Amino acid sequence: MKRYSLFTILVLAVFLTFNSSAPENGNKDKVIAGVILHTLEVGHYLQKDIDDSFSKKAFGLFLKTLDYNKRFFTAQDVKKLKKYELQLDDEFKAGNYDMMKAGFTLLDKRAEEAKELTKEILSKPFDFKVEETLETDPEKTNFPENKKELEDSWRKYLKFQTLVHLNTLMEQQEKGDTVKDVKVKTFAEMEADARKKVQKSQDNWFERMSQLNETDKISIYINSLLSVYDPHTNYFPPRAKENFDIQLSGQLEGIGATLAEKDGFIKVEKIVPGSASWKEGQLKAGDVILKVAQGKEEPVDITNMRLGDAVQLIRGKKGTEVRLTVKKIDGTIMVIPIIRDVVVLEATYAKSALIKNKENEVGYIKLPQFYADFTNSGGRSCAIDVEKEIKKLKNENIDGLIIDLRNNGGGSLKDVVDMAGLFIEKGPIVQVRSSDGSKEVLEDHDPDIQYKGPLVILVNELSASASEILAAAMQDYNRAIIIGGGSTYGKGTVQRMVDLDRLIPSSYDALKPLGAMKLTTQKFYRINGGATQLKGVIPDLVLPDEYAFLDIGEKELDYPMKWDEIKPVFYKEWELATPISVIKADSKARIDTSNVFKSIKEKAIRLKKNADESIVSLNLDTYRAKQDTLHKEREKYDNLFSPIPGLEAYALSTEKIEMAKDTARAARDKEWFKDMDKDVYLYEATQVINDLQKK
Repeated sequence: MKRYSLFTILVLAVFLTFNSSAPENGNKDKVIAGVILHTLEVGHYLQKDIDDSFSKKAFGLFLKTLDYNKRFFTAQDVKKLKKYELQLDDEFKAGNYDMMKAGFTLLDKRAEEAKELTKEILSKPFDFKVEETLETDPEKTNFPENKKELEDSWRKYLKFQTLVHLNTLMEQQEKGDTVKDVKVKTFAEMEADARKKVQKSQDNWFERMSQLNETDKISIYINSLLSVYDPHTNYFPPRAKENFDIQLSGQLEGIGATLAEKDGFIKVEKIVPGSASWKEGQLKAGDVILKVAQGKEEPVDITNMRLGDAVQLIRGKKGTEVRLTVKKIDGTIMVIPIIRDVVVLEATYAKSALIKNKENEVGYIKLPQFYADFTNSGGRSCAIDVEKEIKKLKNENIDGLIIDLRNNGGGSLKDVVDMAGLFIEKGPIVQVRSSDGSKEVLEDHDPDIQYKGPLVILVNELSASASEILAAAMQDYNRAIIIGGGSTYGKGTVQRMVDLDRLIPSSYDALKPLGAMKLTTQKFYRINGGATQLKGVIPDLVLPDEYAFLDIGEKELDYPMKWDEIKPVFYKEWELATPISVIKADSKARIDTSNVFKSIKEKAIRLKKNADESIVSLNLDTYRAKQDTLHKEREKYDNLFSPIPGLEAYALSTEKIEMAKDTARAARDKEWFKDMDKDVYLYEATQVINDLQKK
């Protein structure tokens, strides 16, 4: 029986649906809803019923998108909108947008009222001696019961924003960080300046809200519906399609971070290896960007800003400075200056080094991502590059090998299968199940083993997708020891981009462009039958980690696809494997006596405690004392890592020749080696190699 591609099936299904009639009065919005609905029905991995249960979930997501911070609607407003709660399924099927129109109409009205209210509140000084607090986590609050409660909520919010600015101004003056010839200001003058800054920020915010056009609103609404399927199925209107999975890297000069919009905030998802952010070092995945300033200019508040607009502020020419006001995971707020640059491509590729400890010389390969050049035959492939690095390391007579997949968000499926084959004779690597229930087992067919020695793979909570496939396969074969601070990210699904214009007949050309859709079509399974979805890969050796108690990973997203399992496939375990129980006991003995790991545990507890403390004081003295404590704690743990006695990283013999010709590369590698010399996780990995050598 002939098998058709998913795209062919989508084209046929949607084409037949829309080919029966011409567009009604050019109703583009209705056509978009119809194309998306039929694409979901035919192509999405899950076959969901579009019913009242679906409608209720979509209503909750749309309401959260409209007013996540519960700053515009009262409980009575929500009650009015609830009449649509069980109607969204019917509206979706009919291409009707009544709920969307009602929601945004009410939001626009409340925004105009709030705009006038903020001017009134900010026209008078705040009393910062009063003992009162603000709950900053909207998930822990309810919508205000009435207008009076709503106004008080705005007062506290604006007071808090003013307090943050005031504290910054006071710190600058106390440190003497003021422009030359500018007079020292009184408290009253600084308080007035702080209110002016907040007013300007609010004016910009309301202006952005008023600029939402019909396309923006439809996109927001439709994505509330799609998010009920899973977090990675999204609609991109034509303009937003250009910023799909925005990376401020590659051909674009910028800071080098992958960003996402969630609940009105711009959040850092990933730092691009070799980028300006990567080199600067302070911006981390999980940070929330609150404001963006061009050098010393006034910062722009990007809360509730569309992702594309925020990106335009952050992007810029090489050599220019952008200053990001960032809220860290522990609750501290800091300004991070970054000099924009292009990505150093070398840093995105597989790279090796030698690591000497007191007993052995170990090979090390850092793999930032599973890259592949799909547009150029013979282009870079991470599997081929890793194989080359292994050959070079073997020539150095290494006693073991460490593959570092920390912060590796995945990439090429073909390459991860080929890479796994470098360490086993042959056999299955991963199972892939499609939306129609069909299953494919991806195998390594090459009987050659490129490396047979002791193998350790380093992972962390941001190791995802292809990284999880490699770690899981090596764990199932008992071929490698997996070391990390807890389970990996847990993204075990596959998406493809679908151009909606290609799904409709030519009679609808006048309505194009319709945009695109990211569609979840497949799911990964380990060869032992378990999914990597949600659970990720649990390391063989779980070491203390600063993010151990924080909510990170696929499981924290709205409506993630569930973990399940399928029938395992036959595979033969590695014959030379050492019993993991023996390795665990030796590792635990070292970890329990390590002062650094003890401090990491303390830091993890501190991060969790600060993340949970969402109530802030609006008393100036109390707030400043708390901020001072947070910064001192951060400074204490910032200096946690120092060179480890007995651990030394250095270049391979062949690389030393190249470094001698390239002084810029030599400088980068020198810094890289210094960082490795302080890496306690890497040190423990070398100790595990020692243990494997002895067994």
